[in-house]
Amino acid sequence: MTLEDLAAVGARAGGLLVARGQTLAVVDGATGGLMSAGLLAMPGASRFYSGGGIIYTLKGRRLILAHEPGSLRGLTSATEEYALAQANLIRARYDADWGLAETGAAGPGVHPLGVPSGTSAIGVVGPDGLRAAITVRTGSEDRLSNMMAFAAGALTLLAGTVANAAH
Repeated sequence: MTLEDLAAVGARAGGLLVARGQTLAVVDGATGGLMSAGLLAMPGASRFYSGGGIIYTLKGRRLILAHEPGSLRGLTSATEEYALAQANLIRARYDADWGLAETGAAGPGVHPLGVPSGTSAIGVVGPDGLRAAITVRTGSEDRLSNMMAFAAGALTLLAGTVANAAH
């Protein structure tokens, strides 16, 4: 997987959003900004990309998502439920039609919560309560390869979810 490959998947998702006149906000986690890079590589991305951020700490999460204290209590990082909650919060934060979030463990080594390297949860939240989530498991300790695989999984999920959504 290369940045060009991510850009191609991002352009597919971006083209669908532009055609619908819809917007997107993004929370990158273990992808380190690669989801956003794949989307922003498309010329004219400002027609659909509202904004987003990289969440790597609790302080960063509070600043980027501006959520109420305790509103994520009971959710565990690197799970589909957590990714969906973050996608919903970033969507609301930017008043976007869609929210995309990724949370995981790129590796190497064990995530502070014990999540195995090569594990990522991705969530997409859209209009009319539409929600989709997947977990990507590479089984690899290779940080860069995992980051690319997570970003590709996220952009593929986004494109497929937008494509299958009713107008």
